[in-house]
Amino acid sequence: MSRHPEVKWAERLDKVYLTIQLPDAKDANVDVQPDGTFTFSGSAGSANNKYELELTLHDKINKEESKINKGMRSIFCVLVKEEPCWWKKLLRGDGKTPHYIKVDWDKWADEDEEGGDVDVGGMDFSNLGGMEGMGGMGGMGGMGGMANMMGGMGAEGMDDDLEGSEDEEEAEKPQLDEAENPKDEGAKTQTAPST
Repeated sequence: MSRHPEVKWAERLDKVYLTIQLPDAKDANVDVQPDGTFTFSGSAGSANNKYELELTLHDKINKEESKINKGMRSIFCVLVKEEPCWWKKLLRGDGKTPHYIKVDWDKWADEDEEGGDVDVGGMDFSNLGGMEGMGGMGGMGGMGGMANMMGGMGAEGMDDDLEGSEDEEEAEKPQLDEAENPKDEGAKTQTAPST
């Protein structure tokens, strides 16, 4: 039986950022089709547990322009949208968002604060040639703190047997308010799209 890795996502007008959280992934295989079908398979852990993922993204993807970096702690994907527009949710359809998909607040930008691309910290996408040359596991160069990005937000440690938990509600409509974000005194309430 395969498991699902934790996936974090964020978007810009023209891109979607997906981070598959799977430390020390072996035989990682990632594919995205122009129709928006995203698949991942690989193994990890001392028992070589098998992980699989198939997502039907909200809209079409430009496969040739999209890039993937396989690192020691995660697989980072920059998926270029076929048509630049805000999706408001990651997956197609009206179904409930799986518990293993979370909003990546470190990369998130609202429509009114669109401020450019995410800093990828020196990741090398050059040897991938789009989605075609995905062999080998490259280093994360400069991304040493990636494992701590979401620390303290309760996103770690989700098991597959939590499917019926109340945490699913939070994943669908995450919000930040001034009480949760004390650093930004003039903060307005942010509402991210459902995943």
